Amino acid sequence: MRALNPMSRVCIGGLISAHVAGSPGVARKGGHGMLLERIVSERIAHNSYLVGSRGEAAVIDPRRDVDAYLELARARELRIRHVLETHRNEDYVTGSVELAAATGAHVHHGAAMAFGFGSPLKEGDALKVGGLAIDVLETPGHTPESLSFVLRDKEVSQEPCIVFTGDALFSGDVGRTDLAGDRERASSRLYESLHGRLLPLGDGVLVCPAHGAGSVCGGEIADHPLTTIGYERRTNPWLKLDREAFVGRKVAEHHYRPPYFDKMEELNRAGPPLLRALPLVPPLTPGEVKALAADGAQLVDVRDPPGFAGGHVPGSLNIWRAGFSSFIGYVASYDRPLVLIDDHADHLEQLVRQCVRLGYDDLAGHLAGGFAAWCMAGEPVGRVGTWTVKELDARMGQSDVFVLDVRDVRARARDGWVRGSHHIWVGEAEGHLGEVPRDRTVAIYCDSGYKTSVAASILMRHGHERVANVLGGMVAWKRAGLPVEK
Repeated sequence: MRALNPMSRVCIGGLISAHVAGSPGVARKGGHGMLLERIVSERIAHNSYLVGSRGEAAVIDPRRDVDAYLELARARELRIRHVLETHRNEDYVTGSVELAAATGAHVHHGAAMAFGFGSPLKEGDALKVGGLAIDVLETPGHTPESLSFVLRDKEVSQEPCIVFTGDALFSGDVGRTDLAGDRERASSRLYESLHGRLLPLGDGVLVCPAHGAGSVCGGEIADHPLTTIGYERRTNPWLKLDREAFVGRKVAEHHYRPPYFDKMEELNRAGPPLLRALPLVPPLTPGEVKALAADGAQLVDVRDPPGFAGGHVPGSLNIWRAGFSSFIGYVASYDRPLVLIDDHADHLEQLVRQCVRLGYDDLAGHLAGGFAAWCMAGEPVGRVGTWTVKELDARMGQSDVFVLDVRDVRARARDGWVRGSHHIWVGEAEGHLGEVPRDRTVAIYCDSGYKTSVAASILMRHGHERVANVLGGMVAWKRAGLPVEK
């Protein structure tokens, strides 16, 4: 399936697709037409959608920085009338309250949970958006209040053409059921939602899920931007199971539960504070950074591991830019401000967006001039040791070496491990510090070396002085022909 631009336009009625960056005109059929926009928050693999017809629009599962929806509505001369929540999301802060405040739109959500905003919908309810009809299906399982929204373009047919499935059905996967209490009951309800409500819609119906590949809300989501009921019926392994096998596998399924999920659930149930605009993140001098750190601020260095290993502000955490959204929720708390450190400020706005999407509103500032400014000020510099895989292999027999594997449990089971290594998933390192000895050199490896640096920075922040980042991780280990255990 061909990858789409993160903001692509699909006019289903006319079977026409185009990119937003192209002509501003909207494809029409019979003088009207339907507009579908998919807005991707790539770092968290989140999909939200805008559908429009005859000057009206609805937005499904918006993120908190809502300017993308407002810009689309202005460009297409649409008035956003409805904001639809498929469920109380766990992995990002909803933008429903923000978007409603900016547009006057009405927010809708499931009736099986009490929310601090919007109005409940139940099975059989329907909404109108221009020439479009949106029907409500209750599809519990991932969460009790989960909804799917079935769209019909009445100017073309009364048959359904699109379904927005939230976290019930993904491309190649289905929603996790460990977040809804009784896993066996939740799994059984998800099975019924899939087979009793979604699959009967018909093979030609386009499926628009809330997440893509890499999301923590699924296990093995395929890297397809869109899919169909028919394609999933034929290829999705979960849909080939009978109820007993489905429930059994779901109950036994392993998922990590990031600690920030609790904060997301709290905000998304009560309604998050309004932003109105992205927060300003002031430039800070090295002296100001030192003072904030002394008062408990969390320093987050977003440079790549080699730069962090060569020198960093002592006590700072390292989360490389591309992994920022994936790991900040594991290692940073919400009760202390963040200070961002980079080589320059070119990526600052994107980092701020990622922070507010995950509820990190307390941003104290960024180190002006980047890490170079810290060095120029003559401040102390921390360093991480670096080993090649062959150096690790040569030192394996030494009694003062402790080998730590920080990959997730599935990667370890799938790809094997270095002999004698101790396993702690990087996202759970803070809770397992007691398992890591302080009187030995800790040689850390992951898949390729990025998560290793996150773990190394956590250990060093907690006083570990002898830490080595194994460059290239398991990829380099295998390519060097070194032995792997399984």
